[in-house]
Amino acid sequence: MGHDHSHGTGVQHRGRLALVLALSLTVLVVEAVVAALTGSLALLADAGHMLGDSFGLVMALAAITVAQRGGAAGSRRSFGYQRTEILAAGLNGLILLGLAGWIAISAVRRFGDSPELDGGLVLAAGAVGLAVNIVGLLLLRSGAEESLNVRGAYLEVLGDALGSVAVLVSATVILTLQWYPADAVASLVIAAMIVPRAVSLLKDVVEVLLESTPDHVDLDDLRAHIVGTPGVKEVHDLHVWTITSGMPIMSAHVVVDDDVTGMDEAHAVLDRLRGCLAEHFDVEHSTFQIEPAGHLDSEHHVHH
Repeated sequence: MGHDHSHGTGVQHRGRLALVLALSLTVLVVEAVVAALTGSLALLADAGHMLGDSFGLVMALAAITVAQRGGAAGSRRSFGYQRTEILAAGLNGLILLGLAGWIAISAVRRFGDSPELDGGLVLAAGAVGLAVNIVGLLLLRSGAEESLNVRGAYLEVLGDALGSVAVLVSATVILTLQWYPADAVASLVIAAMIVPRAVSLLKDVVEVLLESTPDHVDLDDLRAHIVGTPGVKEVHDLHVWTITSGMPIMSAHVVVDDDVTGMDEAHAVLDRLRGCLAEHFDVEHSTFQIEPAGHLDSEHHVHH
């Protein structure tokens, strides 16, 4: 009976995502060119990482556009295309895992035959990459707390920044010690940094697709708050899940006291319940089914 249709989207971050994409593509070209000139696998790995990140940014922008322009609810999709963001984030995570595997295999093969590299050019390209990635992190920092897709992009740029640091360290070792396997070591470091970020992103996607209770909601605590609301005797069929980032959903069957006999009393109970949710829980969309005490016996499929 009570509904809140306030839907969180990533639309407000589209401009920053587009700017970070442009910066990432610029660094990708610079690193790829220098990698071709020097033979640096670390730079090529970082460029490949940037390519995966750029694809992720493209998917994030596409998901936001679809959610904004084609996300209106319809007869077949009552929530529109809000979950497009989650599908894009999942594909992004899979791409990152595949990229990490390719980098690791290529690096191991290089240990037996490490080519000589121009450490100065590698150092310069790594420095450009680090500077641009720091700008990208600053642009996406606020949006990472509101959108799963923006968070994925933020983590990718953070990985790129750390990858640039690895490139800088390897280039410094090559310049000072002439130890060329440092390039392969840096490549393995970049691969190792990609894996946990990809796994974390995929874990979040799976939790959403399985409609798990959001981390910030304690179901027992929520149940206690609902039952403690004046006019409420019991709650059952309580479910909390997430449609997309920033859009938690809750539904519940609420058994009310015997003195709740009319719409005015039911309306007062709903107001108290919504006030409780607003004060204690970050639930964007809630639905309550108000029931008299005897109604529970007529329900054949109750999920406590």
